[in-house]
Amino acid sequence: MNMSRGEERSRERLVVVGGDAAGMSAASQARRLRGPGDLEIVAFERGHFTSYSACGIPYWVGGDVPERDRLIARSPEEHRARDIDLRMRTEVVEIDVEGARVRARDLDSGTESWTAYDKLVIATGARPIRPDLPGVDAPGVHGVQTLDDGQALLDTLTATEGRRAVVVGAGYIGVEMAEALINRGYEVTVVNRGKEPMSTLDPDMGRLVHKAMEGLGITMVDDAEVTALRTGEDGRVRAVATEDTEYPADVVVLGIGVRPETDLAKAAGLPLGDHGGLLTDLAMRVRGHENIWAGGDCVEVLDLVSGRLRHIPLGTHANKHGQIIGANVGGGYATFPGVVGTAVSKVCDLEIARTGLREKDADRAGLRYVSVTIESTSRAGYYPGAALMTVKMLAERRTGRLLGVQIVGREGAGKRVDIAAVALTAGMTVEQMTALDLGYAPPFSPVWDPILVAARKATAAVRSGF
Repeated sequence: MNMSRGEERSRERLVVVGGDAAGMSAASQARRLRGPGDLEIVAFERGHFTSYSACGIPYWVGGDVPERDRLIARSPEEHRARDIDLRMRTEVVEIDVEGARVRARDLDSGTESWTAYDKLVIATGARPIRPDLPGVDAPGVHGVQTLDDGQALLDTLTATEGRRAVVVGAGYIGVEMAEALINRGYEVTVVNRGKEPMSTLDPDMGRLVHKAMEGLGITMVDDAEVTALRTGEDGRVRAVATEDTEYPADVVVLGIGVRPETDLAKAAGLPLGDHGGLLTDLAMRVRGHENIWAGGDCVEVLDLVSGRLRHIPLGTHANKHGQIIGANVGGGYATFPGVVGTAVSKVCDLEIARTGLREKDADRAGLRYVSVTIESTSRAGYYPGAALMTVKMLAERRTGRLLGVQIVGREGAGKRVDIAAVALTAGMTVEQMTALDLGYAPPFSPVWDPILVAARKATAAVRSGF
């Protein structure tokens, strides 16, 4: 191992830890702004792939995306062609902040070496939550966060003769993986510790998701705590056990969620927030460290509605973080103001979307609010294909400021949440929203768009003081 702290260099060096969205966006943007003669860029990635869409993995597993490589935006060879020294299958195992260097291990050879940096970007992402349960590491049990994880799951599905799948957890990952397994012809059971699926929604909206999933042939088990994963004589998983019963399983997918991958940063003494993510300033620079930046699923971000820090692991944020970091490292200036918490998903033909605060988020922030729910259709009711949707809207009681929107419905429902996301970002009131000049034609919307119907009802509730 090369332990020397001194290193002869004629160029400034940027070291990037993590080769996916945030890390390689930062490296690429820095390279655009500063040529190879001015800035050396070294990036470390412990996996086999770079710059890929982790959000697309359920659709690859389910067969909607026919090939893995369609999820890859840029290969290692393409990054190297841009004068980025990208080292695959190499894991950074230590950050020496005082010495401005990182220690990396080649995962194939086991050799280790130190690399000095002038500027450091930490983009280590998030890791799937694996509960401390008997049998959780048995063959046939899978988390799904990386392309390597997706490939391992597909290999299991191909090799397994049985057709019974259990998904543990009913958040975005769990719901999307349930759909993927249904599409592959599996009998799917979803075991969820919450009272309703999709804890990112209020329970009344989650109940709509529950009913729709059951209608798709998925067995929903809510308010159930998994106690163990049972294995057979061959050591493979055979069932998921709760306090009351067992659910047979030939494959188990863990869809419990993710945590920031910040063990490396914590060991280096870098500041972490209440959710375990790195803390940064508006320029995505790690607080208290002039030459260290962080972005993607390993950081906490400001919620513009509640004013609190949150951990929201989304590829949209990660790519923006990378662009901002790359601009700042490259000599420019950019900031990331925060988020409003917009997310959209689907299970088969059911679309699920939310932005802003849930009721419990508003309660936690000490906000007084009104809450309204309306039912409408995606198109004019008389136009063929009009589908029902439910919209729930929260507004601040005294001011009428929009606080949050949740939508559950069929085709045309999900992306309507973007209207609310823009309104939240602009700090609009629900009364101001009623005057929005939205596009209308019978194939696309009723005369009053469902979002505006909800805004009208919320405006009336604010005025009445209920």
